Amino acid sequence: MLGWFPGHMNKARRQIKEALPEIDVVIEVLDGRLPYSSANPMLAELTRHKPVLKILTRADLADPTRTSEWVAHFDAQPDTRALAVTTTQSRELKKIPKLCHELAGAVRADRDVRVMVMGIPNVGKSTLINGLAGRKIAKTGNEPAVTKRQQKVRIDGRVALIDTPGVLWPKIEDQASAYRLAASGAIRDTAIEYVDVAIVACAELAKRYPEALKSRYKLKALPVYEALPTPQSVDADGPTRPDFLALAGFDGHAILKEIAAKRGGLRPGGEVDWHRGSEVLLHELRDGKLGRITLETPDDIPAPTDEIDAGETPDDSAELGADSAGPHAHNDQ
Repeated sequence: MLGWFPGHMNKARRQIKEALPEIDVVIEVLDGRLPYSSANPMLAELTRHKPVLKILTRADLADPTRTSEWVAHFDAQPDTRALAVTTTQSRELKKIPKLCHELAGAVRADRDVRVMVMGIPNVGKSTLINGLAGRKIAKTGNEPAVTKRQQKVRIDGRVALIDTPGVLWPKIEDQASAYRLAASGAIRDTAIEYVDVAIVACAELAKRYPEALKSRYKLKALPVYEALPTPQSVDADGPTRPDFLALAGFDGHAILKEIAAKRGGLRPGGEVDWHRGSEVLLHELRDGKLGRITLETPDDIPAPTDEIDAGETPDDSAELGADSAGPHAHNDQ
């Protein structure tokens, strides 16, 4: 289980909670390649009594068939609409003010619809706001948590946007989501062992997009994975750890080794440079070089568990870090 909650995110959570009574509609910005994993359950708890517009960004990088499935999934929920966009395409963004008015219902004629924009870091929230405003308002960047404070922006269509800092949640309980977030770049590359992330990504891509993976890296075959005879554990007395390679059915370690060998990841003497191979895969995945890919479907949503208490004050000093054992821990390096 991964823990993460720096002080500015704790402050942002409090600010969101204080501002919500005056808000008509919430826009939750999600990465269209992982709409479940990029949805903050803490924000869902905070905003559960507000109508929500789910904006799925990076539609140009996501699998269009999967995107349609996700839009239908969200549209079926009460007081919820979904729209897939590419945040740099202003024509696609013009639908958003109208949808906000529809969700808000009756609003006094003398004021704007008040819309709070929220989401985890690095899902394109600031780019979305800049696109809606028609000018650079919010700071953008490739690193998570660029926005550090709330700001208000009026846009055409009688809508007032309240931007909020990207907020992760105190503990990422779902380890599959943690690896998908890391693969997408939503959490820092130092948060989980970099090579582990690439190994799991290889296995998942082999399961979901085998032809794209083989074509990009000229792989003749995708080796299947043989599960370990005993479950891998975080530590001697810790909880068992999911065997993601077994769940995917493919040997991500062997696949990454071949990618590294083909793409400049061989050191003198034939030693494999695992970090180099991981950089190639993860950077190209994030840049869309493998094609339009979505890392999860609505069927991947796990069964409900205990909800996060939105009123809980997490430990500000908690940091998101790697567990002691990963998918490659039992392999020769």
